Amino acid sequence: MPDVKRITTNTLQQMKKAGEKISMLTAYDFSFAGIFDAAGIDVILVGDSASNVMAGHETTVPITLEQMIYHGQSVVRGIKHALVVIDLPFGSYQSNSDIALASAIKMMKETGGHSIKLEGGEEVVDSIRKIVNAGIPVMGHLGLTPQSIYKFGTYSVRAKEENEAAKLKKDALLLQEAGCFALVLEKIPANLAKEVSESLSIPTIGIGAGKYCDGQVLVMHDMLGINNEFNPRFLRKYANLHENITQAVQQYIGDVRSQDFPNEQEQY
Repeated sequence: MPDVKRITTNTLQQMKKAGEKISMLTAYDFSFAGIFDAAGIDVILVGDSASNVMAGHETTVPITLEQMIYHGQSVVRGIKHALVVIDLPFGSYQSNSDIALASAIKMMKETGGHSIKLEGGEEVVDSIRKIVNAGIPVMGHLGLTPQSIYKFGTYSVRAKEENEAAKLKKDALLLQEAGCFALVLEKIPANLAKEVSESLSIPTIGIGAGKYCDGQVLVMHDMLGINNEFNPRFLRKYANLHENITQAVQQYIGDVRSQDFPNEQEQY
């Protein structure tokens, strides 16, 4: 897209002030990143969901910092417009703030990405402060935090109970004070997400958190219907690529076997 300005963290702040909603999708490679960027997406998240949808793991826990760097590099090469956020994976920031900072610096230097995202509230605030003080933009993530799935033991909706909701509201303010430029809210009640979004000056990006967030994010494989086994209430499928691709491959196989492909016009 010619003459389109790059989206920055400041752009997102201005969008929130203007009441303009923020669109965000995951991507993990050059080709899809380029398509999403040219289509006008505001933010691309290089999610640790790559562990699930690209590598076939059951959870996000196994993916490594080096693997996330590879995906980040691939996405950044396809971007001209969007803000790129890259997840710090499990184990790369939880133990102490020095390790967290080292991981964030390595991620930024080796990928060319624009910001990092990490999960958690009060327990990671020191790490967020240290990373932000080093000049690295940080997006927070509260609610359902998939890296902690073994602690929760379920992917069900978070913060339905009053004490957990109170902690989430407190954590959201702590993350803002620590310098986060935005905050993902995953799988929490819509009214709670509304309350949090209105209490913050930074934008909130929802996934399964209702319509009152300042933006929305979906995993590309879910939104495009590549993964047809995942059907939560919050997901709207905008395509059925699983079916389209299956039909295309089956037609290709048939054409090869029948010697219809390649034809006279498709050879030299």
